[in-house]
Amino acid sequence: MALEFLKPLNDTVVTHAELQPSQTIAKTIRLHTVQDGLPSLKGVQLVLIGVLENRRDSNALFQVESLDHVREKLYELYPGNWSSALADLGDVHAGDSVEDTYYVVRQITEYFLREGIIPIFLGGSQDLMYPIYRAFDEFQHMINVVNVDCRFDLGDIELPITSRSYVGKMIALEPYNLFNYSNLGFQTYFNSQDEIDLLDRMYFDAIRLGHLDNDITLAEPVVRDADIVGVDMSVVRAGDLSYKKANPNGLDGKQVCSLSRYAGISDRLKVFGVFEINSERNSGAQLAAEMIWYFIEGFNYRSFEYPVDISNGCMIYKVPIDDEILTFYKSNDSGRWWIELPFISNVNNKLKQNTLLPCDRRDYEMACDQILPDRWLKARRKNEI
Repeated sequence: MALEFLKPLNDTVVTHAELQPSQTIAKTIRLHTVQDGLPSLKGVQLVLIGVLENRRDSNALFQVESLDHVREKLYELYPGNWSSALADLGDVHAGDSVEDTYYVVRQITEYFLREGIIPIFLGGSQDLMYPIYRAFDEFQHMINVVNVDCRFDLGDIELPITSRSYVGKMIALEPYNLFNYSNLGFQTYFNSQDEIDLLDRMYFDAIRLGHLDNDITLAEPVVRDADIVGVDMSVVRAGDLSYKKANPNGLDGKQVCSLSRYAGISDRLKVFGVFEINSERNSGAQLAAEMIWYFIEGFNYRSFEYPVDISNGCMIYKVPIDDEILTFYKSNDSGRWWIELPFISNVNNKLKQNTLLPCDRRDYEMACDQILPDRWLKARRKNEI
């Protein structure tokens, strides 16, 4: 059984939970302890799992030994008006080899995909996204991955996998399950022009830090269409991490919490991860805990609109542009927007299972101004490949 690989929480973090006020998360979360073992998962919708593996992070000076400083900060927070049950199942310890750890992470992810429970991974290096992604091999053929990171993490596919090359492995290695990869928060000077050109040729989405800094809501339609969202904490600017070696430019704490909430709200999303958390106790632990809080908050406000039922509860808008007629749908319940992708019968249509692409009102307004939305163009071209 996959859960047998999980190690219980340290006694110190369990004691910390016991000492918290009665209305905090510490008093509602189910804990995997040495004394009581794994908690019951009956009715649980979200589980927190630490992964103590960072050997494929070339910048890591030491093996990550604990993520309890993040847990302690999370336990101290007060829950919102939540109905979902949360469990902290402890840690996956580093295996004899990195591949051993990958195997365990994949098995655990597969288990929770079958159970319909969302795992929240607390990492470890971001190459752990690769075994998480591979866990979907048995369930569906084409999935969407969102990486919140200042780098694309494409790397050299000929070299062994690292935290800077796992996306290249997703693209290049069979089975080919990656339909769309999106990067949020990239900084041009951290990515080669070859990588930028490759993303463009593959019609993948990428939103620069500057654009998100001006309007974080640009990310919502992208995150809404994701099966997996992983956040590399290096995307956060140094001033919000209290870590002198962090990136001087990046998303601020409020913005990265907004992205975490978008991920939680996404009806499609099945796995969330926060990676590259510095091991120093006072470096980013509070922010990582708040990101998890906002993810849970978002989950509790899901509208359950995926897959979208356009026959019920949607306003329909049709916009003619040249020889195209774009069809938009706006949910009467959530106010969210979708645009219909054309079905092309004479090609291998990868999107035939879902022809609606998340968008926002700005895309509709652009269409009214006779400008084809960029994400719609990319998706259509990808659909024709």
